[in-house]
Amino acid sequence: MSGVSLQPFIAGLPKAELHVHHVGSASPRIVSELAARHPDAGVPSDLGDLKQFFTFRDFAHFIDVYLAVVDLVRTPEDLRLLTYEVAREMAEGQNLRYAELTCTPYTSVVRGIAIEAYTEAIEDARIAAERDFGLVLRWIYDIPGESGVPAADATLEYALRHRTDALVGFGLGGPEIGVPRAQFAEHFDRARAAGLHSVPHAGETTGPETIWESVHLLGAERIGHGVSAAQDPELLAHLAETGIVLEVCPTSNIATRAVDRIEDHPLRTFVDAGVTVTINSDDPPMFATSLNHDYEVAAGLLDLDESGVAELARSAVDASFAPDDVKARIGAEIDAYAVSARRV
Repeated sequence: MSGVSLQPFIAGLPKAELHVHHVGSASPRIVSELAARHPDAGVPSDLGDLKQFFTFRDFAHFIDVYLAVVDLVRTPEDLRLLTYEVAREMAEGQNLRYAELTCTPYTSVVRGIAIEAYTEAIEDARIAAERDFGLVLRWIYDIPGESGVPAADATLEYALRHRTDALVGFGLGGPEIGVPRAQFAEHFDRARAAGLHSVPHAGETTGPETIWESVHLLGAERIGHGVSAAQDPELLAHLAETGIVLEVCPTSNIATRAVDRIEDHPLRTFVDAGVTVTINSDDPPMFATSLNHDYEVAAGLLDLDESGVAELARSAVDASFAPDDVKARIGAEIDAYAVSARRV
């Protein structure tokens, strides 16, 4: 069954998403509003111009564009707007019931938003989103790797001293080349000791060694992307045996040139090796994608029918750090939806 024929089923399927960036989820509608507030940032407010602005030459160019959008979030009010509107689009457009948003508070704090105001803004938006849209949000605080150890020190402090119950994970993003994982080992040790889950990016633009380092040095429970794991059968076997999950983002990998063609994507290699995978959109508006679309892509790559797609959705719920009652509720929704779809 082709991905196209599954489109209506996927659109109505209750879903969870585990690898999706906070600022990177700002749609052109949201970016346009923020750009109009801050015209000096150099980001176009015209929706047509934004499409061209979000056309990436390579991963480095993507980082440049991403940081330009980060620069639009200058006040707690900007932050609250961004978070609430992203939640609206997740719930209303993608039928998401739960999401773990990867936040990078360091980039906002260095631009002048105090961590106390940052925390208050995202928490206010989270509570309102659950009330208004039925979407449960949790946070992963992400070290921007390109900013080095000072950023890691600050991010750890934010996570430990300004923690709310909604903060569930500690991550590492940004460029991998020239950013060794070892320098962040102590930060991850302390975060894990405090009960946060380890979810670094690895193997998106580097080889399997970066994934090995993330497993051995950072105690990774899930790996963001992990594209290059396909190059190392021993690593695939280790991931399968230990249950370390790969957060796969198919469209993102094409947009950043981590994979040349969608036909070359290693998703099937992961599944055939017994590795647990989840499907995610990463920075969806920037990559002209959505979670629904990435499910369609994954269904095509894996030759899935409706039952197989529903199983992908269950895998995301199971791999999440959601409370048990939330997992049970969403899992039951997925099961009920799959049964009702078979009756149609």
